[in-house]
Amino acid sequence: MVAYDLPILPKYQVPGHPTVDRCYLLLDENVQLIKTVTFDGALKGWWYVDLIEIEEVDRGLVVHDMYVDFLIPPAVDRYQILDLEELGESMADGKVTPGQCAEVLAATQRFVHRYLRGAEEGPVGPASAFPPATVEYLAELPPF
Repeated sequence: MVAYDLPILPKYQVPGHPTVDRCYLLLDENVQLIKTVTFDGALKGWWYVDLIEIEEVDRGLVVHDMYVDFLIPPAVDRYQILDLEELGESMADGKVTPGQCAEVLAATQRFVHRYLRGAEEGPVGPASAFPPATVEYLAELPPF
């Protein structure tokens, strides 16, 4: 796992809120987690989850958004999947390959099975609590 702090663009900043989000990369899962400080009201405390592709470069890692996103409330009792149409449009436009699209869909399903599927729904592989314990620890650290 990698954690980094990301300055929020001025147009997305909320008065009185912090101006930096802490992001967490689950490297083996092609997932980025953000408990964004810009969510207010009914969305306060929700997690924003991006399905991503990670590219290693000389200076570190480059994160590529792969269009599929989740919104997960603090109770983790439900979730919303967002932007599937953007993934389809990106494949139709040639921005992502069919292989990349297949990997994003597989990573989406693995994420649901691992973190969001309830025990009453039956096992489909190893289950983990959401958010992962390592994220909870890193969230308590001072800004990087």
